[in-house]
Amino acid sequence: MAELVYLLCAATSIACAALLYRSYRHSRASLLFWSSLCFIGLALNNVLLLVDLYVVGPDTDLFVLRTGIALIAMGMLVYGLIWDTQ
Repeated sequence: MAELVYLLCAATSIACAALLYRSYRHSRASLLFWSSLCFIGLALNNVLLLVDLYVVGPDTDLFVLRTGIALIAMGMLVYGLIWDTQ
């Protein structure tokens, strides 16, 4: 059951990223671009969570990689919110 929740979280992040990027292409609002990049990073984080828990063995831990990607994704959103104003 947990696998389904993780998979749905990844699918939701991918859908959000796609919708945000589609809106960015239409309006060229830079905040939409940074938000779409953030959701791409969060989707990658969710996919790596699935890989970490169910594909690689228990001797491999992808926690640092997953956390780093989430940190970079959130950093892109913070950059878009704070420093990329017009």
